[in-house]
Amino acid sequence: MTSLFFILRITLATMVTYIIATAILVENFLRYIFGHTEGFFVIVGALLASVVVTNAFSHVRRVRLIAGAVNASTLSSRQRRQIEIPFEAGEVFDMIDAAIRELPGSEVVESARDSLQVQARVRRAAPYTHTGLPRMRVLGFLEPRPNQILATVTPNGEAGSVTLICEPARNAWTDWFLVDHGSNLENAEAVTRAMTRRVAQRRRGEQAEARQTVTEKELTVAKLSLLHAQVEPHFLYNTLASAQLLTRSDPVRADEMLGNLILYLRHSLPRTEQAMSTLGTELERARAYLDILKIRMGERLNLQIEVPQYLRQVELPPMMLQTLVENAIKHGLEPKSGGGTIWIMARSGNGTVIVTVADDGKGFSDDGAGTGIGLRNVRERLRLTYGNAAAFAIVANFPDGVTATITVPDSTAQGVSYA
Repeated sequence: MTSLFFILRITLATMVTYIIATAILVENFLRYIFGHTEGFFVIVGALLASVVVTNAFSHVRRVRLIAGAVNASTLSSRQRRQIEIPFEAGEVFDMIDAAIRELPGSEVVESARDSLQVQARVRRAAPYTHTGLPRMRVLGFLEPRPNQILATVTPNGEAGSVTLICEPARNAWTDWFLVDHGSNLENAEAVTRAMTRRVAQRRRGEQAEARQTVTEKELTVAKLSLLHAQVEPHFLYNTLASAQLLTRSDPVRADEMLGNLILYLRHSLPRTEQAMSTLGTELERARAYLDILKIRMGERLNLQIEVPQYLRQVELPPMMLQTLVENAIKHGLEPKSGGGTIWIMARSGNGTVIVTVADDGKGFSDDGAGTGIGLRNVRERLRLTYGNAAAFAIVANFPDGVTATITVPDSTAQGVSYA
């Protein structure tokens, strides 16, 4: 019924216009030359009506092929689409601009990034009227006219909304007489499909990146576990050997060393129920570790801790502080004949917590530099845990030693008490 009404509308509009034009402009002139012209007008009107009906029927058939359904919306020569894209307006503009430029028959494309608008002229093929007639300029009104596209991007917070208009490059009143054989419907559907494909491609890329990030994180954890497996037994054997010797000469200090070892191991055991630790827990682990070494190194090791009590609840990846402390001992103070001091400090400011481990040991040197695996691990874990919200820096201390600083987001309230 919709198809029949559409064909009747086009035919009726054309024939009414033909009759009015004949009655007003042509009839008197032809009657003056040929005399009676009723038969001539009937023949011309019949031919015109057959051409219009055939053209309208072709339009309906092509719309059905493209859309699979015929209704007032699909039959219209002027198509409008509202496309919601879950990306920032600038990205949406780039996507719609590329989609229109790659449209078949796209000839003239003008885009304005500031106003988020794209205008284009699209060459239109004539699937049912491409004959030799246009070249001879006969029935020129049947010659394909170009189509035009206007796309406007409207920012909507973190998303963008695209208003897409596809229409013939002619006045709107001509829609009563002319059809586009579904070419603008085809353009609108093609651009919509292109945008859907680009969004899906972007989503697949994000999912692949997320999977890669998870894989990298798992590899980092595996590397960290391997590093612990290599380091902790060596430390454990030395501590137990030292405690065994002290049981004969100084049982009190041996008991103190074993107590610190138990505290260190308690905090070092894997805990699968949570991935994050706290600054307070990591500080207890580091302090137990250093107290053990202080018994072994004696006066060669001094420790100063300046960590506010209120910052001890700040979340911190496990073993990160321990890695910095172990580096300070192994590459800074142990190689130095006179030993030295380790400082562990924390402060907050501008929404971040800054944790610093400093020493006055040998500093940067070729013979004490190590492999750098621990520090690379610290940087990678910070990136995977906090992204760009965290930072790590290591610089030379003045006058001797090294200062390593970790900056992480602060989720605690401000306080003034110190440990």
